[in-house]
Amino acid sequence: MEIIAYTSPGCFYCDQLKELFRRADVEYTAIEVGLRYSKEQFKAENPTAVGYPHVVIDGEPVGGLVETAKIFLQKGLVSSKKK
Repeated sequence: MEIIAYTSPGCFYCDQLKELFRRADVEYTAIEVGLRYSKEQFKAENPTAVGYPHVVIDGEPVGGLVETAKIFLQKGLVSSKKK
């Protein structure tokens, strides 16, 4: 599974997304918009994105933190039970 996460510095939801990836023990590529990519380049390459974070899995845009968490739950990569 190839995961690309577009994030923004100081973004709470972006930090939560990175924690989700850590808990699921998956590798991903993080692209900080504003550092490696300009906002204009991000919007041009991701016209369906509405904000940060924005996740692309295997070339398909999936959305942000909530949508990614739902996919990970469905695939059994994380659990909804609190520890």
